[in-house]
This record gives sequence, structure tokens and C-alpha cells, in this order.
Amino acid sequence: MKILVTGRIGQVAWELRRTLACLGEVVALERGSTPLSLDLADADSIRLAVQTVKPQLIVNAAAYTAVDKAEQNFELAHAVNATALSFLAEEAKRVGAGIIHYSTDYIFPGNACTPYLETDRTGPQGVYGASKLAGEQAIIDSGIPHYILRTAWVYGNRGGNFLLTMLRLLRERELLRVVDDQIGSPTWSRLIAEATTVVIAQSVQKDRFAPGGKSGIYHLTCGGQTSWFDFAQAIRAAGIASGLLPETCARIEPIPSSEYPTPAKRPAYSVLNNDKLAEVFGLRLPHWQEALELCLAEAGRGSLPLS
Repeated sequence: MKILVTGRIGQVAWELRRTLACLGEVVALERGSTPLSLDLADADSIRLAVQTVKPQLIVNAAAYTAVDKAEQNFELAHAVNATALSFLAEEAKRVGAGIIHYSTDYIFPGNACTPYLETDRTGPQGVYGASKLAGEQAIIDSGIPHYILRTAWVYGNRGGNFLLTMLRLLRERELLRVVDDQIGSPTWSRLIAEATTVVIAQSVQKDRFAPGGKSGIYHLTCGGQTSWFDFAQAIRAAGIASGLLPETCARIEPIPSSEYPTPAKRPAYSVLNNDKLAEVFGLRLPHWQEALELCLAEAGRGSLPLS
């Protein structure tokens, strides 16, 4: 199997390049990569990449993820997160490929009190969420075999994410103030990639990527739920336990979102229900606290750079 991964060094794409290698040839492309590049904001670049690689499967791990900047960069966010998916799907249909696409908890309004199901009404609160929802619809409308995997609060040992930001600030400052009224499920990028690999392996075995195969939306997050404040507290505790942080690192103080205004409004509650993934694929990611400990244990061994 030949698999085209959009992105090379993103949190999920970097992990996918390793986990997918056991399934076949992985071609990971991004803007400016050589000898062939892939710019999701450029339709011609998308067409050339897909027609050159001729994959059996496209895994779209690249996205415009700057949630606040998207409020000012509406056109670019929609070009990368929505319009590009129409072109990817069009080219996938030409070469007979299926698509796996990652979406986000930010497509929901955040006014629920129980975990969102795949069938629940959407209602993004900002440009980023709206662009990702439009990307989902573009894939669905294309009619090609697909899995849309919605995930949330993604972090890892590389790239730009909440975990690495907290580890840095906990070393640099005496006090951090973190919002405690936004609830979600932190999810390690490694587990997203590993679960994706299992989904693909099962799908290939059962011909789910064949025309008329099993397509649909699935939620894919770690178990449990927490606030950004409690997540930060857990990072502090696990960081000290693993030797990544000194015991004298910064204290953390909870604050409401009203004291930390941002250009983009975040959903107050965006926990996703993962039962469908478990029922169809037999997959359920571990609790977010267990995943965090595994991630930091790996970082403590020095196998990955904290940057």
C-alpha cells in the first residue's frame, strides 16, 4: 500500500510517518519539501502531488491550527482547512484512493454537559472550527471512501502545544494563571497515530476503503475530561516526578476565561464520546492522565527533543 501523508513535521504527521511504515510505503509531503512539495493552499500543488504519488490512501494530517490567528486570516484558514479538502477528494477519486482526515472538537458549540456524539448538532464558535467543519462536509459531499477522525487538545513532545508551553513557562516563571472553566480531553499525538494505523489495518483487511465501504465520522480522544488548569497541574506534577522539572518550579493559579480573553471564542465544554470507535474498531484510548505520564516518561528518557 502507498500512503500519502500531508505534513511531515507536525505533531500527528511526524508520528504517522513511523506508525504507518509497517503498512507500506509512506510518502509525507509538506510545503517546500523536496523533491515534491504539497501546499494545501494551492490547488495545483495538491493535484500534482496526488497525481505524482498515486496513493491508495491519503491521510490528511496537515491543517491551519492557529485558532486565534484564524480570526484575522479567514481566507487562509478556509483555503487550507476546507477548500483544500475538495481538491484532495477530487484527486483521490481520480486515483481511486480513500481519505482519512482529522477534525476537531471545536466544531461543536460547547454548551453540552455530556460528551458529544458524532451525530450531535455542530455549531463552531470561531473561524477555525467553521473551517474544519467545512472541510468535513467537503469530504462527505465527494462520496469517496473516508474516515473523519475528530480529536481534541492534541499535544506531544515536539511542535507547538500546551504541554511544551507549560514545561517552558513552569521553568521560567514563578506563577502561571490558567483558565479552569474550559473542559476537554487532552490527547497525545502518538496515540492518535497508533489508533489511525489500527483503523487502516482493519479497513484494508475488511475492504472498508473499497467503493461503498464503511465511511463515516469517528471521535478519537483520550479518556476522561479535565480543565486547562487541571491539565497544567498534572503536567507540573508529572514533570517533577519524571525529572523534567525542578520541585521549585512555578505555581499555577486557576482563573476564569473572562480574565484571559482571546480573539477566538473557545467552547466551554468539548468532551467527545468515543463509543462508536470502540464498537466498530475495538479501540479505546487510555485515560488522559495515563497518556500524559507515558508521554513525559518518553521525554525524560531523551528519546525525543522537547522542542
